[in-house]
Amino acid sequence: MSEIRIGLIGAGANTRLRHIPGLQAISGVRLVCVANRSLASGQAIAGEYDIPRVHAHWTDVVADPGVDAVLIGTWPYLHAEATCRALEAGKHVLCEARMAMNAAQARRMLATAQQTGRVAMLVPSPFGLAGDRVMGDLIAAKLGELREIYVRALSPQLLDASLPLHWRQRADLSGVNVLTLGILNETVQRWFGRTESVMAETSIFVPRRLNQDTGRLDDVETPDSVAVVARMASGATCVYHVSGAARHAGGMRLEAYGAAGSVHYDLERDTIHLGTAEDKQLAVVPIPAEQAGRWQVEEDFIAAIRGERPVTMTNFADGVKYMCFTEAVRRSADTGRRVHLFEV
Repeated sequence: MSEIRIGLIGAGANTRLRHIPGLQAISGVRLVCVANRSLASGQAIAGEYDIPRVHAHWTDVVADPGVDAVLIGTWPYLHAEATCRALEAGKHVLCEARMAMNAAQARRMLATAQQTGRVAMLVPSPFGLAGDRVMGDLIAAKLGELREIYVRALSPQLLDASLPLHWRQRADLSGVNVLTLGILNETVQRWFGRTESVMAETSIFVPRRLNQDTGRLDDVETPDSVAVVARMASGATCVYHVSGAARHAGGMRLEAYGAAGSVHYDLERDTIHLGTAEDKQLAVVPIPAEQAGRWQVEEDFIAAIRGERPVTMTNFADGVKYMCFTEAVRRSADTGRRVHLFEV
């Protein structure tokens, strides 16, 4: 394919920050049309990024014969429908994370991708990209039998009760997704394999917030905090604590403990510390330049369309796994029982 013509469905912050510049930097790629939440906002995006056509509705992007691939940059409520319609229309799809509203939608997206044979890719978790290959080597060579994993992501972002209702706090827009839980699980499953079951507890500390669209106080429908004890298929225990209600909490990190060694990854600073049975304390493990990963989402998508390499970060099958995990957490919190992922 000499030229790849991209249509945009939604142009949120991440699309404007990363995807549009990333795609426009690739030779032989052209952004040809956009549909946003309103015609006016679509026209503004088109003017800012020199996109020639503006469509009034996302379905017009899917139907546009001058589009080879679609970037879906909307909130999760539209991901499944827009993805499936685009794939069925013969377009390749790059869909923003979080994959879908729930596991059923994610499975439908995967099935449609398999049936159509089009390239289907999710924007991957950004956590751990820089040290991904180094972590893979350390886990294989230094940890031994895996025993414990601890994932911590605490912040104060939801402490202010005067902040308006965010789309991530609305179930009709975000589904079962909670904070950064799903994309953290994506990183965990990349390094340590799949999750077998979960037991979860959630809290909403500010139960109502101002809906700026309506001017009313509406219920907050997704948790401000979630704690999960997960059993990995390997037999290891993985504990997640993710919260937006923790002041002075420090950074985001992942720790793994095996029979032979321990590794800590600072997910904000991309620094790795390792300790083995012979060590009295953890030591820094550098990430060599030749092994360092980086943000290359747009390059990977175009390379997959051109047949240069398959999608690895992140394919729809891996997305289904983290959506099953996220939904299992929701079911466990709602029912007070352990939920096995095969039940989802």
